[in-house]
Amino acid sequence: MKKLFSLLYFQVIIAILIGVALGHFYPDLGIALKPFGDGFLKLIKMIIAPLIFCSIVLGIAGMEDIKKVGKLGIKSMVYFQLTTFGAMFIAMAVVNLANPGGGMNINVSELDTSEVNTYIQEGEKQKGVVQFLLDIIPNNVIGSLSEGNILQVLFFAILLGFAFAKMGESAEPVKRVMQSFLDGIFIVIKMIMKVAPIGAMGAIGFTVGQYGVGILKSLGLMMLWFYVACLIYIFIFLGILLWRYKISIWRVLVYIKEELLIVLGTSSSESVLPAIMEKLERAGCSKPLVRLVIPTGYSFNLDGTAIYLTMAAIFLSQAIGQPMAWNEQLFLLFILTFTSNGAAGVTGSGFVILAATLPIVGHIPVESIAIVFGIDRFMSEARALTNIIGNTSAAFIMAKWEKEVDEEQLEQALSKK
Repeated sequence: MKKLFSLLYFQVIIAILIGVALGHFYPDLGIALKPFGDGFLKLIKMIIAPLIFCSIVLGIAGMEDIKKVGKLGIKSMVYFQLTTFGAMFIAMAVVNLANPGGGMNINVSELDTSEVNTYIQEGEKQKGVVQFLLDIIPNNVIGSLSEGNILQVLFFAILLGFAFAKMGESAEPVKRVMQSFLDGIFIVIKMIMKVAPIGAMGAIGFTVGQYGVGILKSLGLMMLWFYVACLIYIFIFLGILLWRYKISIWRVLVYIKEELLIVLGTSSSESVLPAIMEKLERAGCSKPLVRLVIPTGYSFNLDGTAIYLTMAAIFLSQAIGQPMAWNEQLFLLFILTFTSNGAAGVTGSGFVILAATLPIVGHIPVESIAIVFGIDRFMSEARALTNIIGNTSAAFIMAKWEKEVDEEQLEQALSKK
């Protein structure tokens, strides 16, 4: 029993249950727990930018063949775009077959948009594809690191990694310093993870206290079909891809169960990004590959977010009685292929991207996002879980594809219960 209580995933389960109970029976107390969840996420966000920067630079610089880096990068990006499109296609099929918004006939002019005005304003600031690409180039590298602008950090890290690879032996002193810094970050991460149960309790306690368990009944059909789409994507789409490389999706999920529970409590895929990287390396995937694929996937392989954005947009068109035509839906998938890439794995970012995308795809008033505001928080867990499972699967698949994995070590890791 003592050993059970020492396991992180068991501690997180207990913390989530306590948070739900406090939020339900003592709502004011549950709401008061919010700083614990916010504090934990801030601790994680504190180290995400430097972690990604060092990981990408060392990952690229550590590969002996510079052509192999480019080849892996291109393969990864192609894989990310194909799986993201696959996720969106599944979402489109599910929401059209289920038609959860049919018959609602909501009048947009009667909606209370006071709570979503901030998201609408943020969405209006989003630029087109060309500006999105230009914004990836940082004005100031240090500023990008301090602000946590992940796409800009990725861009500079890739360039610096290639530069170090070209420098060869003369870059070794800087790489050793950077490796020591990265080792220090991982020690900090282990310290932070000790308070993960408190963070999970605070986040879930606030959610239940603020919205109540009853909110789960509101617009429940949309939530139900969203979960169905995520499950189809994970167990059928990803399951088949992993099976192709002789890896069981069930064993992968068991292997990362601690991280999945933390994501469930915090609704943020970034809360376990460092831990996932460490586990993949322990499972025999090469360090350079993990350090390139996972941080890149964090910005370009957000499949849960892509499913949510697709279903939400089509659901809103159904709810206001103005369903999208097939050509509009296909155009939506095309646009989301680009706009979803900018959404980091943080609660609320998907909502901003939704507000930015609706005006591009046609006739749906952006104010209609108020319809799904009440349940957005409850779908963020599934979004984050799908994102992290998708990225973990991507690393395993790319490692197998590139033969950058120790098969014996992989089998040993995935065999553990």
